[in-house]
Amino acid sequence: MPEVYRYEFKPHVQMLEVEASHLLSIWACEGLHGESQVRMDAGHAIDKDERKLVIDASTEVGKDLNRILTGFLQREFEPTDFSVERVTEVPEPVSV
Repeated sequence: MPEVYRYEFKPHVQMLEVEASHLLSIWACEGLHGESQVRMDAGHAIDKDERKLVIDASTEVGKDLNRILTGFLQREFEPTDFSVERVTEVPEPVSV
């Protein structure tokens, strides 16, 4: 079962600030695991239009990235400025 976390941000939150926190989190994770390992094992994506960010935390590297990002966001924003939830349902592929 995948372990994915989805962050959603309120409309007043500057997504540029979210991107900066995300990048700092990646760099911090690289300090722990190395650039190559983060590149291979820390799946993540940000959608500025939808105001969402997702992290695949199914590996130790992904778990560390998730922990670091959550810590940075908690210090930068108010608790009501964003939400984070574990995504338990993965959509089935659509066949054409």
